[in-house]
Amino acid sequence: MLKIKLARFGKRNQPHYRFVVTEARSKRDGKYNASLGHYAPTQHPKLLEIDVAEYEKWVAKGAQPTDTVASLFKRFQSGNPFPAKKKKPSKKAAAKAAQPAAEKKVVPAAEPAAAPKTEPQLETEAKVEDEAKVEDEAKVESKVEVESSTKPAESISGVDKSTDANKSTDTTKTADATKSAETAKSADTKS
Repeated sequence: MLKIKLARFGKRNQPHYRFVVTEARSKRDGKYNASLGHYAPTQHPKLLEIDVAEYEKWVAKGAQPTDTVASLFKRFQSGNPFPAKKKKPSKKAAAKAAQPAAEKKVVPAAEPAAAPKTEPQLETEAKVEDEAKVEDEAKVESKVEVESSTKPAESISGVDKSTDANKSTDTTKTADATKSAETAKSADTKS
């Protein structure tokens, strides 16, 4: 039984196929009876050439094309076997294109254009900002003075209520003071 097959030729990773008529049980790249055309899928654009008259002659004699050969022949008869693909934008480019479109939809009503400011207006605005900064700095300094005036009073009393660790040291100081006072009394009484 005769078959119309693709016989592979070419280098590694650079295949080139020939349309050949051969026995169904023969090797893929073995001897063949007739060559009907060739197909180079790795070339750009892809190359597909088939002798239609020879192909139909062999089909009339009883040669059966493989599924791949039949589909390639059908493409060849269409006139444009490998139409150019439309380039799709990358995900990044598509996102970038969508972003300005979204911004255009959300554009609010146009605000009236403000009149350009003159130099005296700019100078007065700068003075107001400087005065505000000076007032803020004065407030911060007064707070620091108030805090520093209250801290010596706390340190004089010897009691700092801010942490538990200080409380425990205060209680040990008082306990030590009472012990020393008792020892002093007992020493006075003995003498």
